[in-house]
Amino acid sequence: MGQKIDRDLQRFRKIVRGKVKSNLSKYISRGEMIGKKGNDLVSIPLPSINPPQFRFGQKGSGGVGVGDGQPGQALTPAQGEDGDPKAGEAPGQHILEVELTMEELADILGEELALPRIEPRGKKNVVSKKDRYTSIRTVGPESLRHLKRTYKEALKRQIAAGVYDPARPVVIPERPDKRYRSWKETPQPEAVACVVSMMDVSGSMTDEQKEIVRIESFWIDTWLDAHYKGVERVYIIHDAAAKEVDRDTFYRTRESGGTKISAAYELAARIIESRYPPSEWNVYAFHYSDGDNWGDDNPKSLALLRERLLPKVNLFGYGQVESPYGSGEFFAVIDTLKEEFEHLVTTRIPNREAILASIKAFLGTGR
Repeated sequence: MGQKIDRDLQRFRKIVRGKVKSNLSKYISRGEMIGKKGNDLVSIPLPSINPPQFRFGQKGSGGVGVGDGQPGQALTPAQGEDGDPKAGEAPGQHILEVELTMEELADILGEELALPRIEPRGKKNVVSKKDRYTSIRTVGPESLRHLKRTYKEALKRQIAAGVYDPARPVVIPERPDKRYRSWKETPQPEAVACVVSMMDVSGSMTDEQKEIVRIESFWIDTWLDAHYKGVERVYIIHDAAAKEVDRDTFYRTRESGGTKISAAYELAARIIESRYPPSEWNVYAFHYSDGDNWGDDNPKSLALLRERLLPKVNLFGYGQVESPYGSGEFFAVIDTLKEEFEHLVTTRIPNREAILASIKAFLGTGR
C-alpha cells in the first residue's frame, strides 16, 4: 500500500510540475514571492487537476449525435422557464492550491528554460551536493548488498545462538542479517562565486520598472541558491550616486534623483578589486536600468566597463526596462562593446512577460 501511495504522490507531483511549467510566466511575474527565503513554502493556485481516467455514464442519457433531433435544436436544456437564467444547483470547479518550495520552483524554472549549471571553477565556497555510498542500511536492492557486513551479522547471530560449529564453519545469512550499501549527500566544494546586482533607482524609473527589476533579480538569486551553496552577493543601488546595500534594502527601497551609471560601475569595480579578485573568484554582474543616463556620463561608463569590469567578470548582464520618462539611449551605447566582449549580454525587458526571456538570455550561457 505504501508503494502505491508513493507512486500516486509522484504522479501527482509530476502533474503539478507540468501545470506550473505551462503557466510559468504568470507565476514568475508575481512580485509577492520576493519576500520568500530558503525553503519557504509558496501556495500556487492551479485549476482543477483531474488525471485522465474512464468514467461510466448513464446508458441512453443522450448527448450530441445521439437520437433524433430537429434543425436549430439547442444542444443543452435552457435555464429556467422560457430560457430565463436562474441560480444553478450543481457544484462548480474550484481552484486547487498546491504548496511548492522555492527550490522546487527554481528547478522548474531551470527545466523550462533549459538553463545549464554554471561551470564550476575556482577553489572555495560554492558547494554542490554529491551522492556517496558511505552508509549501511538493513534494506535495499540485492545489487547493493554488502557481502562482508552481511557475513559478519550472520556469524554474530549464529555464535550468539550457539549453533556455530568451528569444525564445520558454514554461515548462512538470513533475512535480518542482510546489510546494504546506501548513500549520503556529501557537500562538495567546487568554486568561489560572487553575484553583483546593480539597480537604477532614479526618478525616471517608475515603481513598475523597479518591480520588474526586483522580480528578475530575485529569480536569478533563487535559481543560483537552488544549485549552489555559499554564493556571496553584493547589492548596489544608484541614481546620480551609488551605494552598497543589504538584500532587504535592495528589494524594498524607493528612491529618486538623476542618473549616473558610472557611479554604480565604479563602486562595483572597487568592491570586486578589493574583495573578489578574479584570480580567486568567479564574478557575475547584473545591471538593470531604463537607460536614461546623463549624456556626458556615457563615455565614462563605457571606459569603466572596458577597463575595470568586463576583464574581471565571467558574465556581465545588462537588462533595460522601458520607462515612459527615459530615453533608453544607454542600450545602444553599451551594445557597442558586445563584439569586443562575448560575455556581455544585453536584454530589453519591456514588461513582466519579458522577464523569462531575459533570465534565459543571462543564464543560458552557462558561464
